[in-house]
Amino acid sequence: MSEKEMPTTRIGIVGGGGFCREFIEKTMIYGRNFVNGARIVAVADPDPKAPGIVLAREMGLITVSDYHEFYRPEHRIDLIIDLVPEEAVFSDILATKPINIRLLSNRVFRLLWNTVTWQEKELRDRTKELMTILDGIQDFIVVITPERKIVEANRAFLDHMGYSRDEVIGRTCHEIFQNTSEPCAQGDIVCPLNEVIRNRRPDQQVLTRVGHNGELRYIEVTLFPIWESDGKISRFVEISRDITDRKREEEEITQRLEQMVEERTRQLEETHEKLLHQDKMASLGKLSASVVHEINNPIAGMLNLLVLIQRIIDEGSVGEKEIGQFREYVHLMETETRRISRIVSNLLAFSRQSKLTVGEVNLNRIIEKTLFLNANLLKINRIKVTTNLDQNLPDVLGSEDQFQQIMMNLISNAAEAMETSGGILNIATVHSLRHNSVVVCIQDSGVGISRENQK
Repeated sequence: MSEKEMPTTRIGIVGGGGFCREFIEKTMIYGRNFVNGARIVAVADPDPKAPGIVLAREMGLITVSDYHEFYRPEHRIDLIIDLVPEEAVFSDILATKPINIRLLSNRVFRLLWNTVTWQEKELRDRTKELMTILDGIQDFIVVITPERKIVEANRAFLDHMGYSRDEVIGRTCHEIFQNTSEPCAQGDIVCPLNEVIRNRRPDQQVLTRVGHNGELRYIEVTLFPIWESDGKISRFVEISRDITDRKREEEEITQRLEQMVEERTRQLEETHEKLLHQDKMASLGKLSASVVHEINNPIAGMLNLLVLIQRIIDEGSVGEKEIGQFREYVHLMETETRRISRIVSNLLAFSRQSKLTVGEVNLNRIIEKTLFLNANLLKINRIKVTTNLDQNLPDVLGSEDQFQQIMMNLISNAAEAMETSGGILNIATVHSLRHNSVVVCIQDSGVGISRENQK
């Protein structure tokens, strides 16, 4: 049978003095249960001005001058409590009451009441002592029911959140913590109570909570379950602390570190660009002799053609035949001039200091351009070049300048390794479908690197 279905024990009190009034106040006005399921319904005293009678009348209870009235069936009294100290009254009630009405003597009731009052005082003192201890703790402590009602909170929590005790006790945790009527676990908010229930162990999180003034705060929360003997949770004890200042300091430090990393990265990029440019200049130094020879040959050829044209003009015999020769000479000079222009343009493009940019790069085109720049150097060193470039080679992601510098260094090193006796330089590109990669193979017939230099 549930508590709601249990029959109510109807109590009649004999003696309406001050003790009766105290009993009524504590059990009915202040909501304390003397006996579970019991209710005071009547008071008997011959003095209509007795304190207990007056209070009973104000509360609408049955009031009579003769306790024998309690025996009447319409009052349905189940228990009579004798608060009169005279033994004669108790003896009379015991002798005259119906058998279905129980009786509690003045002596037994006062002993029981004093015990309850003493235990109540002990509990009140312990509660006060516990609250003194809790209020002395700087961490925020809140006690929450499984229905998410706050039933206790220490002074540190109340002061921090800007609430009074009456504003917190009895309200739900999500009303106080998140300023919302809906439970947490909505959207991005993770409810620590749900985590404790699901995992059946304490939970620790860093949460954001809204203070009384609407300010958002970072709170480090640890939630402990209080278990009943039947395995159910009776209470949650939350211990938390405000880490907003620490969180903001960490964010400021992180921001400063990110700025330092960005600045250092920028400096490294600038240094890398300078080193790359210096490497280009070193490569240009190696190319200078062969490039000068490469440019000097067509210039010498054009000079010879100009001298020849001038001689024909000076002889004064310019006819159709000579004009045809002039056209052929001009065409040859145009071809050689374009060749010189292409060499100079490639050198300028290679030597130009540019920002490091990443994009799609065609390695075949870079290899062909680099071979063109080194053509005379390879020719002087009697190096034969063979290429096998995959025409379906996809573009790769990278820096075109850096790829060209790598190719320049590899070809230059190969030329140096074969400069005494000549040799063969093989260059191939392959698209590896299996590994989804592009492979560049460079092989020369030079002397190789000694074991000492390989270390």
